Amino acid sequence: MKEKFTGSSQYVASDELMTTVNIAMNLEKPLLVKGEPGTGKTMLAKAVADALGMELITWNIKSTTKAQDGLYVYDVVQRLYDSQFGTSGVDNIAQYIKYGKLGEAFQRDEQAVLLIDEIDKADLEFPNDLLWELDQMEFYIPELHKTVKAKKRPIVIITSNAEKELPDAFLRRCIFHYIEFPDAEEMRKILNVHFDHLDDELVDQALASFYYIRTLPGLQKKPSTSELIDWLRALQYGGVSAEQIKKKIPYAGVLLKKDKDLEVLRRQMERR
Repeated sequence: MKEKFTGSSQYVASDELMTTVNIAMNLEKPLLVKGEPGTGKTMLAKAVADALGMELITWNIKSTTKAQDGLYVYDVVQRLYDSQFGTSGVDNIAQYIKYGKLGEAFQRDEQAVLLIDEIDKADLEFPNDLLWELDQMEFYIPELHKTVKAKKRPIVIITSNAEKELPDAFLRRCIFHYIEFPDAEEMRKILNVHFDHLDDELVDQALASFYYIRTLPGLQKKPSTSELIDWLRALQYGGVSAEQIKKKIPYAGVLLKKDKDLEVLRRQMERR
């Protein structure tokens, strides 16, 4: 029987999310996780790896990332350089093959967790270019006339901020889960993971202010969980009381990162 993910002391996961993780593992399909920034998408992969005692391999996707980058790169320039200077072993092409993150995961003797982080940052062809590799867990290296197969099929977790739509062919091969932004009760559990001690009255007022700010019309970037954690640390450092937060929002620049959003908050606070 396969191991089950039952959560982590450092990560607050809903029952539905834990069930979805286990379904993806048992069906041996990638888990595609969406949700707004700050909902713990990236940290989920670390929580799964820690809970199951597996290595975490992270492939951070950028706008310039190509699917080939995750498989392998043939360093033909280095080989040409070595041949000019008479370096021994230049005929051994294998030493000029550098595996990417997917290639690394395939090479592991033990099962690993592979995080493909923010897949929607790449171009539209990127997900389609990985269909075979994620389906069959293998890829071919023509320079070596060799097929690299996964020794142990990795647990693949893919995150997306929904910046662009992903191809249907790719979506069909994934198990999907959308992480809703945590409500106040769940957020309190998350805060308890990050803080040894918090004043209950301060947390109550901080949460009330935080969720109030998130409802303000016209915000370009709503504050997320990471901003709330930083804000509470700032409040503690500054010795700010719950009573003070009722009157104004101290250190608003910790929560809001755009000048227009700060102006929206300022106008709303003046009307209260």
